[in-house]
Amino acid sequence: MKHGIVIPCYNESSRLQLDTYIRFAEAHPDTTLCFVNDGSADTTRSTLAHIKNLVSENVYVYHVEENAGKANAVRQGASFLYRETDVDTIGFLDADLSTGFDEYGELLHAIEADHSLNVVFGSRNMGGGIERNPARKLISDGVKLCIRLITRLNIADTQCGAKVFHRSLIPLIYNTPFVSRWLFDVEILLRLKKKMGKAAFLKIFLEKPLSKWVHMDGSKLDMKESLKIPASLLRIWKHYELNQINISLPKAKGTDYAANKPISQTLTTEL
Repeated sequence: MKHGIVIPCYNESSRLQLDTYIRFAEAHPDTTLCFVNDGSADTTRSTLAHIKNLVSENVYVYHVEENAGKANAVRQGASFLYRETDVDTIGFLDADLSTGFDEYGELLHAIEADHSLNVVFGSRNMGGGIERNPARKLISDGVKLCIRLITRLNIADTQCGAKVFHRSLIPLIYNTPFVSRWLFDVEILLRLKKKMGKAAFLKIFLEKPLSKWVHMDGSKLDMKESLKIPASLLRIWKHYELNQINISLPKAKGTDYAANKPISQTLTTEL
C-alpha cells in the first residue's frame, strides 16, 4: 500500500526535526509527506522548502496564506493528497513528532493487516506505558468525559495527533470546514458515525495503543485556547445534532509549492 501523511505546521521552524523527516522520506519512497504551512510568521516556509529541495519525489509543501488553525490545515492537506496522489491511506502527525514515525508505522501495519479496518487512531491512554503530566492529565480526563457524552463512543483518546484513514473515507471526513479549529478529531468521529451508523463505524475502527509518546514544549493549544474547549464542544454538539452530512470533496485552496502551481487565492479563516 501507498501512504500519505499530512504534517500541519504553524511557526514550527524551531521544532521541526529536519534530519528525521529527511531520513524518513528518503527511506520510504512509497510514503508521501504533505507539509501544510498554516500561515506561519516565522521561517517555517523556508525550512520546509529546504526539506523539499533535498527530497523532491515524495514531499509536498502546501502553503496557506492566512493562519486558520490545525483543523483547516489538516483538511486542506488531506484533500490535496486525495486529489493529487494515488495513496491508499491518508493520515496526519503533529509536526513536533511527539508521535514518531515508528509509532505511526504501527497504525499503518494494523490497517494493512486487517482489510476490514478503515480508521485507526493512536491512543496515549491505553496500555499504561506512557507517563503524562498530572495537571495535563486531569484536564484531559475532563475533556475526555465531555467528548464521550457528545459522541457516545467509548474511545480512550480522541485527541492524539496520530490517525490514519483509508482514502475512500476522505471525501466524507473532509467535505466541509470544521466547526472547531482544534477539536476536529471529535467532528471526524461524528461525521463517520452519523453517516454510517454507530455499529457499522465500530466495525471499521480501531484504537491502537502507542508504544511511545513524548510531550513536546511549545504546544499551540495554550491556556487561552484551552479555556474555550467547553464552548467549542457545545458548538460541535449543536452543529452535528441539527445538520445533515453531505459528501463532496472541498475545492482546492492555497498553493502547492512542491509543484509551484497556483490552486486558488488566499484562504479565509475558517473558525
